[in-house]
Amino acid sequence: MNVINPANEEVLGRITLSNARDVDVAVAAAKEAFEAWSLTGLEERVALLEKLADLTEKRMEEMARAVRLDMGAPLVLARQEQADAPLGHLRAFIADVKTQSVRETLPTGDVVTREPIGVCGLITPWNWPLSLIALKVIPAIAAGCTVVLKPSEYAPFSSVIYAELMHAAGFPAGVFNMVQGDGPTAGDALSRHPDVAMISFTGSTRAGVAVQKAAADTVKRVTLELGGKGPNIIFDDCDLRERIGYSVRQCFKNTGQSCDAPTRLIVERSAYDKALEIAKEVAANTVSGDPADPATTIGPLVNAIQFDRVQALIQAGIDEGATLLCGGPGRPEGMDKGYYVRPTIYVDVTSDMKIAREEIFGPVLVIMPFDGEDEAVAIANDTPYGLASYIQSGDRSRIERVARRLRAGIIRINGGGPNYGCPVGGFKMSGNGREGGLPGLQEYQEINPHSPSKSLISLS
Repeated sequence: MNVINPANEEVLGRITLSNARDVDVAVAAAKEAFEAWSLTGLEERVALLEKLADLTEKRMEEMARAVRLDMGAPLVLARQEQADAPLGHLRAFIADVKTQSVRETLPTGDVVTREPIGVCGLITPWNWPLSLIALKVIPAIAAGCTVVLKPSEYAPFSSVIYAELMHAAGFPAGVFNMVQGDGPTAGDALSRHPDVAMISFTGSTRAGVAVQKAAADTVKRVTLELGGKGPNIIFDDCDLRERIGYSVRQCFKNTGQSCDAPTRLIVERSAYDKALEIAKEVAANTVSGDPADPATTIGPLVNAIQFDRVQALIQAGIDEGATLLCGGPGRPEGMDKGYYVRPTIYVDVTSDMKIAREEIFGPVLVIMPFDGEDEAVAIANDTPYGLASYIQSGDRSRIERVARRLRAGIIRINGGGPNYGCPVGGFKMSGNGREGGLPGLQEYQEINPHSPSKSLISLS
């Protein structure tokens, strides 16, 4: 498979796509390694993880360049967030595994231990390639599992560096395995494999449903982190210029290719006209361009498939009767190569429109007014998704009141966001299970109760 530079559509290199037999070989290696690795002591596992942290820190600039080439992330974003994430997640999990109690005596006298679940199949996307690899690989290995990673074929350079880091850190052979490949072939084979005890998948809801169906016959554990259509409620008691500016930039960040992006701006009617004015100004100052240029704020979409899909949805908004505040179909002015999209904002949008219901995964924002908290919550929750919701307000009691009513796995308030070590995940069609923090570590463990006889308890 040719690897295409999304910024100029030129071939960067080639990768070999794995088939089902390659998956079998990787799973067999992981299965063989599991017996010994699952019995390693905490000190040994932590020592290897800490060595991995040291090596990761030394290659952060290289990782940033790889993400820039893989999926067109602007260099500043690639350095500050994309390449920082695997190190941040790693350090947080090291802290968690050091403090986790894996043995507990219940008031009944029963002893409960947490044991590694087994061989884990990990399927990751291209939009935050290193971050999402670390969010799966690290807790699995820290828990004593062995893994087979299938990263996105559209972000191969990032995953190759990560594999090199795992090898250099000295993890025993078979503990970490990677297969490049596409979803219908390698991903499906991994999901169906009888020797895989767990699948952890991050990607689109459509693909997540396919993974869950493929895994069903072998009754393995499946955790899913899927799509979103993030509502962002703006109350008129906040600093509108600051909060609207943040909201538009957050929607456009990573060229809109984030499942937790705040793509529905739900504005209190008294602030609506002012919000449109500020949003249009922020969009006008958004710089689309070469990801290597430090002045660039958004780069291209990842590939031609994504470009065509986003263009079709932008056109759908026009066809449904929404009004363009800015942007629209086509590339930004002066660009004739690369998968660039014009930063686009729609107004006069209703909740039944396709652009208000489907995850576009591009720099496209819809703005809708509301009257009162009840309507704001109703609009926010009127979605099949439930990944991230946002609230912008200067009233703490209102924030607490509204946050409890939002059906989402992440609530981001006044520009705040989940820190490394915070468990995140989705409600409804945004998935199940949690990643990050102690709950993210526990996803890779089984509870194993020991019920000793009363005579054994008295002897102890």
